[in-house]
Amino acid sequence: MKMRPFSFHRLGSQQARLVALEACDDARYISGGMTLLPSMKLGLVAPSDLLDVTGLPGMRDITVEGRSVRVGAAVTHAAIADNAALNAVCPALCDLASQIGDRHVRNRGTIGGAVANNDPGADYPAALIALDARIETDVRTIAVEDFLVGMFETALHQHELVTAITFDAPDIARYEKFPHPASGYAMAGVFLARSNSHYRAGITGASGEGAFRCGDLERLLTTGAPLADIAELRFDDLDIFDDRHGSRAYRENLIRVLARRAAVHLKA
Repeated sequence: MKMRPFSFHRLGSQQARLVALEACDDARYISGGMTLLPSMKLGLVAPSDLLDVTGLPGMRDITVEGRSVRVGAAVTHAAIADNAALNAVCPALCDLASQIGDRHVRNRGTIGGAVANNDPGADYPAALIALDARIETDVRTIAVEDFLVGMFETALHQHELVTAITFDAPDIARYEKFPHPASGYAMAGVFLARSNSHYRAGITGASGEGAFRCGDLERLLTTGAPLADIAELRFDDLDIFDDRHGSRAYRENLIRVLARRAAVHLKA
C-alpha cells in the first residue's frame, strides 16, 4: 500500500507546536517513528501532518539529581543505555534499554514514544510500574498506574504530549526478559525494584491487559518468604496470552522463572 502524502514540521518551541496543531487538519506527533511510520506504510493511519517533537526544549535531556531522575520523552533507548549518570543510580533501566530491539531501533526509538504507544510487549511499562514513575505531559503529571489504561491505551488526551518520565531511583532493581526470537519484544518481562526493604514488581509481555503490577509477588518478597514460593504464584484473574507463540501455562511459567531470577539478584 502506498503511503499518503503528508507535511513534516520540525518544531523548536511549544508555541510552534500549538500553532501547528491549530493549523493542521490531522496532525500526529513523531519522535523515533518506530510505530507510527510502519502504521502509515500499511495504511492504518494517514495523518495530514507530522510534528517532530525531538527538538522541543528538554525532550532529549537526562537529569539526575541525587536519587531523582528525569528522562526527556525524546531520549533514545541507546542514550538511556549509555548514560553514566543514570547507570550510577538505576543500572537496571539502562540494562533494559540495551535489550530493546536491535541497534537501529535503539538509535531511533524513544522512551516517550514507547510509553505513549503502550504496546503489551514493550519493556518500559514494566519498569515504570516498578519504579512508581510519573509521566509528565505539556499539561499535567500522571502517575504511571493511572497512565497505563490497557493494551495500546493510555490516559493521554488528543494532542497531549508526553514530555518526560520522572522517578526516584530505588536502592536496587533488576529486569529479566524472555524476548521473542524474531521481534525482540518481551514474551514476558519482570522488573523488580526495592526501596527501604519494600518491593515493587512490574510485568510486561504476557497479558492482553498490558503491563501490570504484581502485588502477590511484592508481598512475597517484602515479607521475606522463601524464593521457592514464587513457583506457586498464580495469575487466574488476568488475561494471559494463549497463542501460537506460547500457551497461557507457558507464559505464566515464564513470569515465575523470570521473577525468581530477578529476585535472586536483589536478594544477593
